[in-house]
Amino acid sequence: MWAWAVGTLVGVGFWRPGSGTWASAITAAAWWAGAHYLIPMRLQWIAATVLVCLVLIIGIPAAGIVARECEQEDPSHVVIDEVAGQLIALLGVPLRWQSVILGFILFRVFDIWKPPPLRRLERIEGGAGIVLDDVGAGLYALAIVQALIHWRVLG
Repeated sequence: MWAWAVGTLVGVGFWRPGSGTWASAITAAAWWAGAHYLIPMRLQWIAATVLVCLVLIIGIPAAGIVARECEQEDPSHVVIDEVAGQLIALLGVPLRWQSVILGFILFRVFDIWKPPPLRRLERIEGGAGIVLDDVGAGLYALAIVQALIHWRVLG
C-alpha cells in the first residue's frame, strides 16, 4: 500500500494525459512554494539535497514493488522517478519563476528524449532502472540551468 502511494505520488500517476508531466509540475510548484515560504535561503540547497536523497531512498524500492505487482518493467503510473529528477533539476536554482520553469521544461525534454546514456540506465532491473534515467535527465537539466545562470543568461 505504501509503495503505491509513494510510487504514484498519491495517485497523480493515474492522471491523464501526461502523468509524468503532472508529477513534474506538482513537484516544481511544491518545491518553489515550500522553499520560498518555509525554508531560509541559506538552507535551501541542503533541504533540496536531503529531499532528493529521501525520494531516492524511498522511491526506488516503491517503484520496484509497484512494477513487480503490476507485472510491467516501467509502468506509466509510477511517477516518483519524475519527482526525483525534477528535484535534481532544481538543486541550487534560484527561486525565481523563470529558473523554476526552465528547470521544469529542460527536465521534461531530457526525460522524454533520453539522450545517451540515459536509455542504458532504463535497462537496470527493478526500481533503480525506473528511477535512474530520470536522475540522469535531472542532472542534464541542472547542468544547463546552472550554466545559464553562471553565464548570466538567466538572472
